[in-house]
Amino acid sequence: MTTRFRALLLIGSALALAACDGASNIASPGEGTLVTPPPAPAPAPAPTPTPTPTPTGPADTCPTGTTNVGVINNLRNCQISGTVTGGLTLANIRGVVYSLSGRVNVGVDLGADPGAPAAGGAQGILTIEPGVVVFGSSGADALVVNRGSQIFAEGTSTRPIVFTSRSNMEGAVNASSIGQWGGIVILGRAPIHTCVGTATPGTVGCQSAVEGLTGAFYGGASPADNSGRLAYVQVRYPGFEVSSGNELNGITFAGVGNGTTANFIQVHNSSDDGIEWFGGRVNHKNIVITGADDDSIDTDLGFKGLIQYALVVQRTTGGDRVIEADTAGGEAKTPRSNPRIANFTFIGNRTPDTVLLRGGTDYGLVNGIIQNTTATGLCLDIDGAQTAAAADATADEAGAPIFRSVIFGCSGAARDETDVPLATITPIITGNNNLLPPVTLTLASVFLPGTFETGATATNPRTAFTGTGTFFDETTYVGAFRNATDTWYTGWTCGVGAGATACEAAPAPIR
Repeated sequence: MTTRFRALLLIGSALALAACDGASNIASPGEGTLVTPPPAPAPAPAPTPTPTPTPTGPADTCPTGTTNVGVINNLRNCQISGTVTGGLTLANIRGVVYSLSGRVNVGVDLGADPGAPAAGGAQGILTIEPGVVVFGSSGADALVVNRGSQIFAEGTSTRPIVFTSRSNMEGAVNASSIGQWGGIVILGRAPIHTCVGTATPGTVGCQSAVEGLTGAFYGGASPADNSGRLAYVQVRYPGFEVSSGNELNGITFAGVGNGTTANFIQVHNSSDDGIEWFGGRVNHKNIVITGADDDSIDTDLGFKGLIQYALVVQRTTGGDRVIEADTAGGEAKTPRSNPRIANFTFIGNRTPDTVLLRGGTDYGLVNGIIQNTTATGLCLDIDGAQTAAAADATADEAGAPIFRSVIFGCSGAARDETDVPLATITPIITGNNNLLPPVTLTLASVFLPGTFETGATATNPRTAFTGTGTFFDETTYVGAFRNATDTWYTGWTCGVGAGATACEAAPAPIR
């Protein structure tokens, strides 16, 4: 009995040990040796997902407020037309490019007086996101921002907004292509000196119709009028001759106030002027005008604006003057034009001269380079009798133009003519750190300063141009660039400087 009980007890103990499941098991009864089992296999790694390819090709549809008119250059062509009232945003959408159909108005003219909007007027606000491309197909296609409305086209240094032509989109332009769509016109309520009817110049009743368009009025008595903001914008192949002497420019600022911001702008190969100002007070920094077929900078009708950092390069196959200032016969009109430009580089290629200042303007040029690359080309022509300071003049408006720290890099400084002989001009441009011919420019890559230019003595623009507040940077160099490494045009312009994107290349939206 005892023997049987002990045997059963041993068997039960063995069974109990054999049934244990843990870190170790008994190898065989009575040996007491522990054996570690192999580890459980690691779970198989999850498969790496296949990257989703970036979509290419045209978008399927167009955003609200635009019309799907097909595909161009493998992009969905979303068209805007008619009149924008309320708000419209041209968003940067994958596979989308925008086009203008005819004259596209932003708003309906609200008149000259912001306190008493014109009957039937309506405000429009057009917003364009960085990297967007907008094109026109003919001279009839133009973007017009009317009085009381605004445009906000603000790109970045790496994502500029590009306005261009259908031919450019299709890769069918060359260095001589011009005038392929109408351009941009901005109309404001700032003072002008030429009016329709008998209104007093510079008052709220003084308005005019802009050239190149019908029913597009500008002018008023609001110097700080705000038409919106432009920044990092290219305007390629614009301008159109509606009739003889009646043209659309690359950009037209007509009666635009200094509440408007318009910096980092390039106009390329306009068939008329690069930029033309009709009166107004708008100011600018960092302006590039290349290849204009008429004048690059044209100021009229009492424009009193400030510009700093301006590069103008004329092409070899076309163009008139770099500056044409005011219209003949406007000598006695007020408000007198008084543009003031600091830190500029003007590369002119036309005879007889690069800069033309007529008698109705009190121009100021400081810290600049004027070149005329032709063998007999002159730098300057002053036409019309210069008057004494007008009633609206500020301290720096003394009738005659102001030149400070300007390098005259031409075969001769100025034209000798009967109305304003060279003997009258010479005292105006002599002294004040100006450098007169003969000089030997050392410009590199067409427009960047060399040792001669960087060695020139500069003038503080704020000292030269009194009454301008803090707008002008207090620069210590002559020309648009501090030195050869000061390339503020890089990234947002086309065709400017080494490695730049060619303007002839078909643009695509930058995401």
